[in-house]
Amino acid sequence: MTSRPGPSAVERGPDRPRLADLVELVRAPAALSVPGDVLAGAAAAGRVGPAAAGLAGASVLLYWAGMAANDWADRRLDARERPERPIPSGRVSAGTALGLSVGLTAAGLAVAGLAGGRRALAVAAPLAATVWAYDLAAKNTAAGPAVMAACRGLDVLLGATPGRPARAVPAAITVAAHTWTVTALSRREVAGADRRLPLVTLAGTAAVAAAAARPGGPARAARRSSWPTDRSTGPVGWSTVLPVALAGWYAAQYGAAQARVAAEPVASRVRAAVGAGITGLPALQGALVARAGAGLLGLAVAAAAPLGRRLARKISPT
Repeated sequence: MTSRPGPSAVERGPDRPRLADLVELVRAPAALSVPGDVLAGAAAAGRVGPAAAGLAGASVLLYWAGMAANDWADRRLDARERPERPIPSGRVSAGTALGLSVGLTAAGLAVAGLAGGRRALAVAAPLAATVWAYDLAAKNTAAGPAVMAACRGLDVLLGATPGRPARAVPAAITVAAHTWTVTALSRREVAGADRRLPLVTLAGTAAVAAAAARPGGPARAARRSSWPTDRSTGPVGWSTVLPVALAGWYAAQYGAAQARVAAEPVASRVRAAVGAGITGLPALQGALVARAGAGLLGLAVAAAAPLGRRLARKISPT
């Protein structure tokens, strides 16, 4: 009588994983970079209120769903390249990861519908579909960075659905461009990069920062916001100085990490640059929010950046 080999750790995992393992699976602290997308869209569309808070929650749920789906789709690759991840290490089963991802997706869509109605669902549903398309099909193709950038752009537009979404298109493009740079770098986290890639992404980061710092129309965009706004029309008003300061902070943190990759494009520096791009995103989002006239909210959004960096030392955002 012959025995059949049992399932590998990649497929098996515990029936009841620890909460800490699930937190690592979805890279929970990295979700600090998500609400700012929605708030940037809401500020640009002139509707920062209770609905924006609900849509931000929906966005976090969809982000966590995408992270779990990512690890489920990559479980065999991670068994070779990142055996310490929750699925290949056997701490979370593949079935649990898939079920969690499906459940979080459904929850995110439900919360979006409750917070923003049909208009929000009209953006949240394509956003969820794009997240799954990236994880299951596009990630390892040439289209990967563009598809991930589309996810973040749709996330910004989700926040704009209670107001006038067309006004949030520039902010969505700005966040999408940043996301393209991070995703392009992330594809070289294991093998390292050549020097050309970080130079290209660094140029993109400079363009993104310049776009976020560019003066907008704060009084008009934030007219219906429930947050205090800066109505100054002077050349050095709050809504002029603050976006420049926050965009400069974003460029300095993320740009410095990319410059280090250009100097020595080894895998560890690439991973550090990807982490800097993720944890530095709230500063960029804060600049966009402040540019729309909600300066105090912009500062609150940007405050997630240093917190995200501290948490990233405990749980990797990549």
